[in-house]
Amino acid sequence: MSSTAPEMGGRRDASFEREPARRVFASELRECRYQFKDGEDEKSPTFVLLPTGERSNRIFISGTLTEKSRQGEQNVFYRGRVIDPTGTFFVMAGSYQPEAMQQLAKIETPAFVSVTGKPNLYQKPDGSYLVSVRVESITVVEKETRDLWVLDTAARTLDRLDALATGTSPDITKAKEQYPMLDPAVYRKNVFDALAQIKM
Repeated sequence: MSSTAPEMGGRRDASFEREPARRVFASELRECRYQFKDGEDEKSPTFVLLPTGERSNRIFISGTLTEKSRQGEQNVFYRGRVIDPTGTFFVMAGSYQPEAMQQLAKIETPAFVSVTGKPNLYQKPDGSYLVSVRVESITVVEKETRDLWVLDTAARTLDRLDALATGTSPDITKAKEQYPMLDPAVYRKNVFDALAQIKM
């Protein structure tokens, strides 16, 4: 794994340390139902709690950008769909992320892409939830890069499931409270189905 990969640790500078970007499949991210702030300060980071028991302020995903659309008149933003072997990520970039918005606007679909962004949880009027990823950066990649991401994400998901089975961290305890119906066998099947779709 390259030392420049987003999950290899936060980037520290004089004023803050960026949260590491977690690798997560679409099938798990779409099941998120719990979001929280870590601290009382206005600038305290916001996290979604993955069902497998790890907090995530930033994620690193890879897949096929199948569609994108420009929205808004005065406040222009772009929405897109990125498909991995387990489902769909909904991504967006607006005027607060001008560089990311320009990157997304220039990409011709379909294309393999890698995305770093912040997950946000929304509850719709009907009570259901939607997780959208606010893009920080999006880059066109080769299929081999997407396949390596599937391998890495499979390994990280299995590690989280193992930790969930035996761990006692506060995040794992909270995940068991928030996702009492989680069936590890379903997540393991998603992992193996994803691996079956790549050729290395």
